[in-house]
Amino acid sequence: MSHEVETMAYAGQVPWHGLGVKVAADLTPRQMQKQAGLDWTVVKRPSFVTYDGEMISTGTNALLRESDNRVLSPSVGDGWEPVQNTEAFDFFAEFCAAGDMEMHTAGSLKNGEIVWVLAKIKESFDVLAGDRVDNYMLFSNPHQYGKSLNVRMTPTRVVCNNTLTMSLNGTTNNEMKLNHRRAFNPEMVKQQMGLAHEKFEQYRDAARFMAGKNASAGDLIQFFNDVFPAANTKKKEAKVYADLSTTAKSAFDVLETQPGAEFAMGSWWNALNAVTFVTDHRVGRSADTRMTSAWFGANQARKLKATNLALELATAA
Repeated sequence: MSHEVETMAYAGQVPWHGLGVKVAADLTPRQMQKQAGLDWTVVKRPSFVTYDGEMISTGTNALLRESDNRVLSPSVGDGWEPVQNTEAFDFFAEFCAAGDMEMHTAGSLKNGEIVWVLAKIKESFDVLAGDRVDNYMLFSNPHQYGKSLNVRMTPTRVVCNNTLTMSLNGTTNNEMKLNHRRAFNPEMVKQQMGLAHEKFEQYRDAARFMAGKNASAGDLIQFFNDVFPAANTKKKEAKVYADLSTTAKSAFDVLETQPGAEFAMGSWWNALNAVTFVTDHRVGRSADTRMTSAWFGANQARKLKATNLALELATAA
């Protein structure tokens, strides 16, 4: 397995990042947990340092993976409550039993410091005939101090396996973040995430709107420059292709060649998907660094910015 991804399993088709070990498509959440190598627990242990040959308490705790005593986080307070991997998988049990979701992928990053579970929600829409977007729910469970548990929706455009962001105009009711200073309450999260169905419908309407609005060459230059700005501040106001950064040029270059370009050629939907295609499949050293960035890093924020900007420019068109 690659250096960011420690373990990973997937059911069904190969995921967009191409990583993981294939497992049966009808696994329960607990079965997926075991197949993904995530059937381990996290414990808190008092933390010590050695000074002048003596062990001295730091007054804090370390988070350890109980199966091999690997340190996941060297220092957390007494009030920090780990959410066990089993709790993350059990969150999906009710949905899967009802037939509303099915397990898709699960794994761990950075030697167990971040565990995630992804389930496919049985709802989708066509932006245009044949251009389908499926919806997924991502549960990320970091065993790291300062990192919040996160549950959110992650739509994926089927034709190109681009992961999209559902947040529009800065709203965030498609996701929920919880710190580790209170016990995990799955029912509260489920109630909050019930709002995400409405959000998915809003995203559908926005995607169809962008697909019906054409973008001028000048607006596209500025759009890609804003999303992938050049290091040289003099190029902040890009006017021509030559002013763009290397990554912005790459996005501009795939406008007519990216998978699915034929569905809405020249539209803002096409421009947005050029951004997601480049971030998911081109930017980064390897597939696992791209996946990590798309879900938990800079590319997640970049796609949010691109979505809101494309919608803003489409509205002004």
